[in-house]
Amino acid sequence: MSPLAIDHVILATADIHATAVRLEHDYGLASLPGGRHEGHGTGNRIVPLGDAYIEIMGIVDEEQAAASPMGAWLRGQTAAGDRVAALCLRTEAPGFDATAERLRLRPLPMSRDAPGGATLSWRLAGLGDAMGDPSRTFFIDWQVPPERHPARGVAPHRVEPAGFAWVELAGDEDAIRTWLGEDVPGVRVTSAPEPSVRCAVALADGGQVLLG
Repeated sequence: MSPLAIDHVILATADIHATAVRLEHDYGLASLPGGRHEGHGTGNRIVPLGDAYIEIMGIVDEEQAAASPMGAWLRGQTAAGDRVAALCLRTEAPGFDATAERLRLRPLPMSRDAPGGATLSWRLAGLGDAMGDPSRTFFIDWQVPPERHPARGVAPHRVEPAGFAWVELAGDEDAIRTWLGEDVPGVRVTSAPEPSVRCAVALADGGQVLLG
């Protein structure tokens, strides 16, 4: 079975552009245009980190978002400002299918049009669970060539990111570990009365950028 790995975190925001500007100004982390999730009223920008990425996600179509569970979730997440809202773990098809079966999750095919006319396709599992509890990850099986993975984009960073130093899932520690089913490199689990997720971007000079 393919091992799990950190794919991306969702940084939920009420203003995609403003958050992208802030990350570049405050931390030197630039972003690239993403696209829209049709039918959900949401869109994104991508902060590529080499082997993983930050997805800056917000509402781009109020009418669609009003009728979408994802839109309602984003609105709730951003009521008090930007928030690291969810962690997505990557695995290839055999591991993805085994994880979905173990957790009794229904895979959901998704796609979005990327800049330049390309279409990115993938399968998700567990997104609804992650939306209800940030200490629960969701899972992705990318159906694109490795070079088209969003983490591989070339962004004009003023620093040199080297992936995530760590992503922390806090909540019911036993429940989180049962959900994961295995140790995931870079993911740490802590006990806390309220579920949450936060992370730190590793920099090549040894520094870190804390998000959470």
